[in-house]
Amino acid sequence: MKNLSQREENILLLLKKLDFLNRDQLIKLFSLGSVRNANRILGGMKDYLSSYREGYQTIYYLNKEGRDYVDSQKVRKKGNYADHCIARNDFYIFAGRPADWKNEIEVSDGQTTVICDAMFKSKGQGHFLEVDLQQSMAENRKKIASYKTLYERGLSIEGKRPTLIWLTATELRRKQLTQACEGLPFKVFTQQDIQ
Repeated sequence: MKNLSQREENILLLLKKLDFLNRDQLIKLFSLGSVRNANRILGGMKDYLSSYREGYQTIYYLNKEGRDYVDSQKVRKKGNYADHCIARNDFYIFAGRPADWKNEIEVSDGQTTVICDAMFKSKGQGHFLEVDLQQSMAENRKKIASYKTLYERGLSIEGKRPTLIWLTATELRRKQLTQACEGLPFKVFTQQDIQ
């Protein structure tokens, strides 16, 4: 095992926080320059990273040595969940990399509970992020109903009603989510909006 630079350690720490990142995301987040240079840097970290190809992209995640290095207990595996994480992480970059970003957070008032894909604050305003790529609209409506119940019971972050943000793949889904969220403070983005 080689000694890691500060940048390499930061890459491992961010993968601990965000689960999966593709090469383009790593280039943006760490100013890795060209694809060739990014491949060289990430290839030099192969003792700590696992990766796989999907289309033209390479997806990276921590292997056992990487998890041990950053003291992470969460084992990640290639699968459908990776696409969900990549989309969520695109929004993390789009939102300006909020310092208080947290994934998979339970929001509850003791009676109703929702697990949001991410929670963060921007300009003093709290936000819940939901990524809609593969779930049914019936599941989405059920989750929105839970949010409505929480909001009706006074859900707030530091005294303000948080904004519910949806990230989805298509314009049709944007329309469906917009209708379902009526009455809530919300925004709906497509993946194309945040590229």
